[in-house]
Amino acid sequence: MGRVTLSVAASALALAACSQGSEEKAEAPVAAATEGAATPVAAAPTAAPAPAADNTDTLTGVKLAAYTGDAAKGKTDFVTCATCHSVDPGVNKIGPSLHAIVGRKAGTIAGFTYSAANKDSGITWTPEKLFQYLEKPQRVVPGTKMAFPGFSDPQKRADVIAYLQSLG
Repeated sequence: MGRVTLSVAASALALAACSQGSEEKAEAPVAAATEGAATPVAAAPTAAPAPAADNTDTLTGVKLAAYTGDAAKGKTDFVTCATCHSVDPGVNKIGPSLHAIVGRKAGTIAGFTYSAANKDSGITWTPEKLFQYLEKPQRVVPGTKMAFPGFSDPQKRADVIAYLQSLG
């Protein structure tokens, strides 16, 4: 059982490493499989542009207003986030502290090195923007360092936001 878990973890890391920098690789021409064969290479699809900083539309069309967040459940769901984020003021981990995140401009915690994408996003973290972001972070801030794929469950997103709002 331990070997299977290790193999799965190693495979996941390898896939993650392969996906980094794929934009650069996609732009490079692909060599033909056989010498002298001229096979046209299709251009890699480009990612959709990020929604505007004030746009809060989700991929599924659901709105935060349709959900009532439960801070106690959100605290439980936040365990996923706690690997990289603290809720204590001034305590940065792999990610910045999320204490008082609601209402804060993106990329402004002193002492944390943000990606240019996050720092230059123009986003203010309203509950609605967090709801959109937590659905698929890389969609909202392409180029973010955050590797989290998102919470597909809108209720879970609403609960985490209610928890974060309860902290200050």
